[in-house]
Amino acid sequence: MRNDVENDDDDDSYPKPVGRRCVFYYGVGHMLNDITAACWFTYLLLFLTEIGLSPRDAAIAMLAGQIADGFATVFAGELIDRFGHFKVWHGAGSILVAISFSSVFGGCLPCKILASCSSVVETVSYSTSAAIFNVGWAATQVSHMSMVNCISLNSSSRVVMTSCRNAFTMVANLSLYAVALVVFSSIKATTHADIENQYRWIAYTSIFIGCCFVGIFHLGTKEPRLKICVHGTSNARISWAYWFKKVLYYQVGLVYMLTRLVQNVSQVYLAFYVMDDLQMAKSAKALVPAMIYMSSFFVSVIMQEMSWTGQRLKAYYSAGGILWVFCGAGILFLPRNMSAFMYVISVLIGIANALMTVTGVSMQSILVGSDLNGCAFVYGSLSFLDKISCGLAVFALQSFQSSSPKTEEALSTDYFSVTRYGLGLLPAVCSLAGVAITYTMKLQTQDSKSLMEPLLE
Repeated sequence: MRNDVENDDDDDSYPKPVGRRCVFYYGVGHMLNDITAACWFTYLLLFLTEIGLSPRDAAIAMLAGQIADGFATVFAGELIDRFGHFKVWHGAGSILVAISFSSVFGGCLPCKILASCSSVVETVSYSTSAAIFNVGWAATQVSHMSMVNCISLNSSSRVVMTSCRNAFTMVANLSLYAVALVVFSSIKATTHADIENQYRWIAYTSIFIGCCFVGIFHLGTKEPRLKICVHGTSNARISWAYWFKKVLYYQVGLVYMLTRLVQNVSQVYLAFYVMDDLQMAKSAKALVPAMIYMSSFFVSVIMQEMSWTGQRLKAYYSAGGILWVFCGAGILFLPRNMSAFMYVISVLIGIANALMTVTGVSMQSILVGSDLNGCAFVYGSLSFLDKISCGLAVFALQSFQSSSPKTEEALSTDYFSVTRYGLGLLPAVCSLAGVAITYTMKLQTQDSKSLMEPLLE
């Protein structure tokens, strides 16, 4: 079995690291998903409530997308394990994402056809568009995440590729917030049509940027040879029961779910917190997220230059989780007259997110190991937990947000609101739980050598 590496003449006693060009091409392959997901989590609820939907109806649209995403990841993982062809799944998913995402922020087409502005019609329309978008998103995500295990068996290389992918996730998010800052500054929103026009420009520009990087990925990345060799020698597919008997499967699954809850729920409520609770300038709903992803990008680049063991993964994840606990406490108690301190907290959140995401995803690679015929199912099933839990968490929080005035008054004071709990308390609790579960893990990695030259010069 050969790895897709640049130097095949070296000692074969350990899995060889992949070349830097391969790492780069792999890293840019999730850009379209990342930039559209950033827009989805940051601006969807904001957009839907600004055009007149109730918080609960907006949450229903997001929940519909998350449920579709969750089930699609499981089916995509099963089909990829059965038939292979990572790049075909990635390309087909990317096309569906590009076509469908514009309709998520493109206004209510059935409302125009039926000449009705009913909230029921609007909710059904946006929920349907969200579901279609997330089916394509799931196919792209599962194929790209599981591909890393079939490119190399080298533990450090897998973490490096995951770290590079995370770095370009930060690039995608920064690109989105740069576009959003320009759009919000140049287009004034006074009517529903103006609001739709703002977000339509953001969506179209995001799709264009993401598609450019998808093209680079497909031109520079070959179908993984390890998977080809496996399918060429044995068609035996690892059953689901094999993974369900592993304690590590449940531990990694819970850690990944909690990590994604931390990131996604905090991203959903960040713009609301900045605008409603702290009452910062409108530019802050782009600047604060941008600072988070700038710090995450730099941390992700640094993490690419390290060799990794199971103990180091656990230590860095725990450091990120504990840092998030302090950030959550700061968000929960930050008074409005000290809103500028949010920029400091945003930098710390970015560091914590990078530490938790890179190590949390890398734990999945350790779980898979060399069991390549079941890797897509692992990523798909664990992503199912992530999608459903995130959708339910946001729906529950939004239900409190849209409760009766008397109930909402009981839940909110001058300093405490549903938004503060969603951005501060929930991520902090999830981070702490993730750290506790990580402590119980037994992670074993193969001996490997770190990359000796800097990846990005």
